[in-house]
Amino acid sequence: MRTSNNLIGLVNFITFLLSIPILGGGIWLSNRANTTDCMRFLQWPLIVIGISIMVVSLAGFAGACYPALIGFIIFAYAVTDKGSGRFVMNRRYLDYYLGDYSGWLKDRVTDDGYWGQIRSCVRDSGVCRKMGKRLHGVPETPLMFNFRRLSPIESGCCKPPTECGYTYVNETVWIPGGDMIGPNPDCMLWNNDQRLLCYQCSSCKAGVLGSLKQSWRKVSVINIVVLIILVIFYVIAYAAYRNVKRMDNDEPAGEARMTKSHPSHFEI
Repeated sequence: MRTSNNLIGLVNFITFLLSIPILGGGIWLSNRANTTDCMRFLQWPLIVIGISIMVVSLAGFAGACYPALIGFIIFAYAVTDKGSGRFVMNRRYLDYYLGDYSGWLKDRVTDDGYWGQIRSCVRDSGVCRKMGKRLHGVPETPLMFNFRRLSPIESGCCKPPTECGYTYVNETVWIPGGDMIGPNPDCMLWNNDQRLLCYQCSSCKAGVLGSLKQSWRKVSVINIVVLIILVIFYVIAYAAYRNVKRMDNDEPAGEARMTKSHPSHFEI
């Protein structure tokens, strides 16, 4: 029995170690929320699950947290299933449209109460000001800008949608071009004022959703890997436990109980 207790203790210890990357993923999302994405309310499910597995593993019942971990993985993929950036001709960056997203996550981000906090946090983070810095002191040309890789938030919040026909001056200053401004309502919301830019635009909300999708998918991949490792480890641990139990009962490997209980009548 001492061997069995040691094995159970080892299982709980390994589970405790595997809870660390899950908790780390939640903390990583929290750090991103405090710098660019600003969605403090969205990292908590992962942090809670990580802490739960850690606490439960210490209590010796780590298996009870499998449904929570699987549930989060399913939830993360379900709420980030729809929506992605659209390719733009002769551009390296993507444009983001709110109509491409749907479901719980979209409703959460676009809620007036939450969006007010997210908008303020994105603005205060200075993500657009950082985007406007020159490389090596040389101003970028429109062609250089077109072939820059932009994050979803930079594309959605820090510039007008490409279809609006604005002419690039620098990363945060755009003027109406020769073409007629498109029918997209965001075209009228763009403002070169650094306090406004496109923070009220639907494209900004879509950019936040696009950034969330990227972050949650990365964390979900980590969780899937951890889950696979846990399953493999528990299968190995269970096989070892059965073997230890057989040894505690003085059952040699390969000998059935019926042979011991009912010896052959032909034995002398």
